[in-house]
This record gives sequence, structure tokens and C-alpha cells, in this order.
Amino acid sequence: MSSVVFTNVTIFDGSGAAPFKGEVLVDGQRIVRVGREGAPISAPQAQCIDGKGAFLMPGMTEAHTHFSWNDQPSLTAIQFMPPEEHMLWCVRVAKRYLEMGWTSALGAAAAKPRLDVVLRNAVDAGEFPGPRYLAGSQEITILGGLADNTLPHMPFRELNFGAVVSGPEEMRAMTRMFIKYGVDHLKINLSGEYIAGLSAESSPFSEEEIAMLSAEAKRAGKRVAAHARSAESVKQCVRHGLELVFHASFADEEALDMLEANKEKHFVAPGIGWLISTLYHAEPWGISEATATKMGYKRELETAAETLQKMHKRGIRILPGGDYGFAWMPHGTNARDLEYFVKYIGMTPTEVLLSATKLGGELMMRPDELGQIREGYLADILLVDGNPLNDLAILQDPKKITLVMKDGEIFRTSHDLLPPRGEVHAGTKLPADAGVERAVHSTTH
Repeated sequence: MSSVVFTNVTIFDGSGAAPFKGEVLVDGQRIVRVGREGAPISAPQAQCIDGKGAFLMPGMTEAHTHFSWNDQPSLTAIQFMPPEEHMLWCVRVAKRYLEMGWTSALGAAAAKPRLDVVLRNAVDAGEFPGPRYLAGSQEITILGGLADNTLPHMPFRELNFGAVVSGPEEMRAMTRMFIKYGVDHLKINLSGEYIAGLSAESSPFSEEEIAMLSAEAKRAGKRVAAHARSAESVKQCVRHGLELVFHASFADEEALDMLEANKEKHFVAPGIGWLISTLYHAEPWGISEATATKMGYKRELETAAETLQKMHKRGIRILPGGDYGFAWMPHGTNARDLEYFVKYIGMTPTEVLLSATKLGGELMMRPDELGQIREGYLADILLVDGNPLNDLAILQDPKKITLVMKDGEIFRTSHDLLPPRGEVHAGTKLPADAGVERAVHSTTH
């Protein structure tokens, strides 16, 4: 394994402390020393990377990831992508996330049963570059619910976008199937979605069906994620111990009280970027602001902002990410959420970066080795040209993310960070295309 020392950097260590000037030594997969200015690290055998004053921070975690969403304008367009091309799409998108600084990600549902699992396994085996990943199931739904697109002339559930169940025993069978496939967690659609013609404030699942999912998941040691916009669906998450709460836009005071009383158990990934982008950026795909307002998205955004501000004040864990992969919010633009967290939730930039790093380590169930620049932690590290604490939009610009390291391996860097030819330590592994800037699909916002 190789050693790398980062010098002349400003370190945001993810602990909550103020940034400081210093150095960081990586040996193999882990950070072995963090030094402050005035106490340089002696590591004569290490490759030295002069950060030239760059901002060094932990890699970020995307808390609500759909790698198989294919930047199309509808769920149907996603699902009808043939499985062979769909797997290749997932591989390419995972690489894009890593290059944009997302070194960890949690799957929020796959469009086909095993896409997430196969991608996770390939990344773990080193076959393709991508974030460390927790794989999700398809979205479990009911007949007539979100992600059930069964048509009269196409009644076969295996062709459906979601995994459709009816009753506790079908839920038991579906849960066991996904567990057999090797998912890290299950996903259930506990509420509706306006764009699908279903009220976001609806809660269609029975308590018995949810209880069955929870029981089977816990028996296998798996967590459960829930699409839960309605107040009742958030309460169902708490009642049944579903750890990963997506959206929670309409959580009322009772739901907030329940979340706060159990905040050590739950994470909220609101996916606020979906609300904003669908309301303001989807007109080229036929959804004007007036149309989105009529659907209900303006009211939901206003309600969600108020709800999330209350959550934040109560200390409930809120993380960035959610539903990127549609035409009006393509993969690679995920860092928009960081600015939205300041504008709509009232977080400070420091709180936002902690949400994306330290809390990300907790979400990934590795709080003692992920999400901080700290001795003994895994070397998931970003070098950023500029200070995100002064301008979070920097993290949306691929040219500003000048180095990405995951597990001590450099996956992306720019030429001016590399030492002169011949000065790289023999054991250091650099990417074959080090220094090549890659275009990331982005939109103006």
C-alpha cells in the first residue's frame, strides 16, 4: 500500500471544529496522522501533494440515491430501459458521483430488482469506480399505489416499476425475495406523489402490511427506507421502526414529536431538490411552474421548508440527496441540495457540510471510520479549489473538485497537484487518466 501526505491545505475535519491549516498523512486505506500548521508531518517515503491552500474535507454521502434513474422525464422511461443497457448506465453514473465528491451513497430504490446489488458488488470488488454503496430493493408498493404502473393490457407485475404487494403474506414473500438477492435495506412507498397523480398526503398501506415488512427485515438484520411525504406515513415509520425516512414534507407536530423522541434511530433525507426542480426547472419537459403548482408542489415546498426548519431545530438528523436522475435534475447536480439546505432549512454552511460528511458516516453505519478527517478513519478525501463555507456552489463545479480519494486511492486529480515526473513514490497508485477533467451534465438553476 502507498502513502500520501497532503501539505499546505485548510482542513475541514468533519468534527464540527473550525477549519485549520495543516497536513494529512494517508497510509494505505486510512488516515494515520493529522497535523496542524507549525508541526509538519515527517513522511519521507510518502508521495507529497501540495494543496496550494486548497480546502481539504471528508468525502460526502448522498443519502437518497437512484443510480438507475436515467435522466429521463418519467418513471416509464426509466423502467423500459432494457436491463443490459440499464446496468451499464448504473456503472457510468456511479463513476460520475465519485468524481463529484460523493464517496458514499445509500440506494433509495432500484428500477429493477438486482441493479443496486450488482452495482454494489462490482464497486466493492474493484471492477468499476464508484462510491461505497448500500444497495436498496425496488420500491415496494400496492395495487394503485406509487410505482404501480400496471396497465389493463399489461397486467404482469414483473414488468412493473415497483414491486406490487397486496396483504401481509405477499409482503412477507416480497421482503424475503429482496433479502435473498442481497439488499442492504428495503424500500416501501408509504405515501403518494403528485406527479404520479397520487396525493402526497395519502397513506395507502395497512398497518399489518408495514408490520410484516418491519418484522421480516429485522429478522434478517436489514433496515427499511420509506417514501413518506404524508404526516401519517412519517408516524408509521416511527411506530414500525423504519429507520430511513425520505421526504417527510407534511410531518405534523405529532410526527415531529415522535421523530424527536426517536432521533437516534432515524435519518431524514428530504429530497428537497426534487420539489424545487419540479416547480421551477421542469418547463422544457412540459411541467411549467403553473402546472407544478396545480399538482401541489408549490404548497408542498412551502410546507416542507417550514417542517424541515422545525426538524433541524429539534436536532433530527437531516441529510442531503434525493431523486436526482430525472431530466430536470440530472445525476451530477446533487450538490444543489447543499445550497437548498441553507436557503430553505436555515442551516449554516458548516452544518450543511457536517450533514454531508459526519452524518453521512452515521447513515452508512460506520460512524467510527467514515465522514471525518481523523486518525484511523478511512481515507475518503476531497480537495476543493475554494472554500465551500463561503460558497457552497463550488461543490457543484467539477473543475473546483481537484482531487477525489476513496479508501486511500486517488480516483481523480488535476495535473497541477501531481508531483513532477519521476518524483511519485513507486508504491503510489494514480488513475490512468489523472488530470483529465470530465464534463458533468449540469443545468443552470
